[in-house]
Amino acid sequence: MKYLAGKKIFVGLSGGVDSAVTAALLQQAGADVYGVFIKGWYPPELLCTWASDRRDAMRVAAHLGIPFHTLDASKEYKRSVIDYLVREYGAGRTPNPDIMCNRDVKFGVFYEFAKAYGADHIATGHYARQEGGRLLQGLDPEKDQSYFLWAISPLALSMTLFPLGALHKSEVRTLAKSFDLPNADKRDSQGICFLGPVSMDDFLRAELPNQPGKAIDESGIEVGQHDGVLLSTLGERIALRSAVPGPWYVLEKDIPNNVLVVAKERRAEASTSALHLADANWFTKPSESEEVHGQYRYHGPFVAGVLRADVFVPNEPATEPIASGQSLVLYQGDEVLGGGIIG
Repeated sequence: MKYLAGKKIFVGLSGGVDSAVTAALLQQAGADVYGVFIKGWYPPELLCTWASDRRDAMRVAAHLGIPFHTLDASKEYKRSVIDYLVREYGAGRTPNPDIMCNRDVKFGVFYEFAKAYGADHIATGHYARQEGGRLLQGLDPEKDQSYFLWAISPLALSMTLFPLGALHKSEVRTLAKSFDLPNADKRDSQGICFLGPVSMDDFLRAELPNQPGKAIDESGIEVGQHDGVLLSTLGERIALRSAVPGPWYVLEKDIPNNVLVVAKERRAEASTSALHLADANWFTKPSESEEVHGQYRYHGPFVAGVLRADVFVPNEPATEPIASGQSLVLYQGDEVLGGGIIG
């Protein structure tokens, strides 16, 4: 990374180990590094670790001797992540808030902030790679996060560095100790920060009009009671009340009648022969004759097919349920071509 010497680089410091090692590696390469903590939106009644995360980010910046900024992105986070999450679940769809957070906050607001202050690059701790404006998978298959980056703008991508993309998580942990980073032993964060100790299920119960209803099998026989049709995702294993012995998996959602159709096995729907993509974003759009591979769940199976306009036509049946609202990301080898939201 010798070419980065003297370059002004803004690093998104989350308080975690990955972003801290990112900043340390760039500083080691001779870059002029600035640390930026991005503050999101958090319901005042819910506990969240953002204050301690910001403190950890400040400690990393102080340890490295780099300038530190706090970027208030609460308005954009509320609109693009929280409101989207509630709206999509309310419509019976399956959203992915991480993708919207990346598109509109980390590679939207943060990207614009860095440009305004004259940065040559932005950098994050994502496990992905960027080469000549091409988005590639991270080399650690267990940590690869390229799936979550399909929606960011090509311009933001071309300005972004992913120093961890060629590393495995174990190597990053070793580097954190070698740099003597103050958060070297911090555990990886899980889930969405604003929820704190509250589960996604409890948050949605407070935000959405849900009521218990009946769950029926494919023949229409009632097999138990569900706690709320909007809280369920297609293919999800569900705990029913007063139920016939299962296991039970969600097969269909009848929202107007507040009924779940369930089955004893998790399987794909026959109606997913063509997937229409909304809000598509392409780094490299494939030709209609080019076979590509689509992934519709993070670390999920790949399905071969072709893209015609913004419709993905699989060459083989799906092995798992595909829900509207999920993201379909298309790959050619280890390159992310782009993706869209399944309609």
